[in-house]
Amino acid sequence: MGIMKLTNVKIGVEVTIKEICNDEIFLKLMEMGIIPGEKIVIEKIAPLGDPISVKVAGYHLSLRINEADKVIVEL
Repeated sequence: MGIMKLTNVKIGVEVTIKEICNDEIFLKLMEMGIIPGEKIVIEKIAPLGDPISVKVAGYHLSLRINEADKVIVEL
């Protein structure tokens, strides 16, 4: 199993959230449904790379690259 940052995942690949490694945005991301154990898929990336569109827990969300970079996932 590969452990990586969400920003390193290719579009359309489903991964499992392992942890959020930034206490400052931890609560914000948890409130949006980005919690350990949840499946997440990158759907789109903006032309300049920021933000990215993800699907998690049945919702479509936009995340900034600096937020997505703090989410550790597993294939």
